[in-house]
Amino acid sequence: MFNLACFNVDQVYAWQPEFDRNNLSRWTKKGLLIRLRQGYFTFPEYKDKKDYAYYFANRIYRPSYVSLHTALAFYGMIPETVVQITSVTSLKTASFKNEFGDYIYKSITENLMFGYDLKPMEGGRTLQFAKPEKALLDLIYLYPEYNSKQDFIDLRLDEDFLHNEFNKPLLLEYTTKLKSKTVDRRIKLFLSAYQLS
Repeated sequence: MFNLACFNVDQVYAWQPEFDRNNLSRWTKKGLLIRLRQGYFTFPEYKDKKDYAYYFANRIYRPSYVSLHTALAFYGMIPETVVQITSVTSLKTASFKNEFGDYIYKSITENLMFGYDLKPMEGGRTLQFAKPEKALLDLIYLYPEYNSKQDFIDLRLDEDFLHNEFNKPLLLEYTTKLKSKTVDRRIKLFLSAYQLS
């Protein structure tokens, strides 16, 4: 199971049908395993490995991809260090806390599960990570409190990134897929706030 990095109880039973589930609790108490959420575990060795906190975000609640504040901070678009690992999912809203961090999952409809890359990481694994444009769109869609030019200015998005790396046509393409007049209006406010319109 070690090479899987993250495994669940069903995988253990597929490997050893007679396995005593109580072993998992005992091994967790001894520090041989780390419980990520109900039925999902990893090994302490992964705490020192790069990007595994994001990888586990993808694995312990699926389908999901890292987005929102976590992705915006990852790209350097917002100045704050983000403590929580935020993702979006087509499942119901959920949260989990473990030794790797606080995991928050915000619910969107299944047809909005697009706009993410598979970023390569060590060991041939990949991370499902929102593109900058989709991370921002997810934020605008899920957080109605961003509703004026000043609200967007208060986000303090990195203007160098917005003017040099941000793909405005891609944002607008994604926005049309939402078919929401409310989101359209708020996107216009965002573009105006950062003189991108």
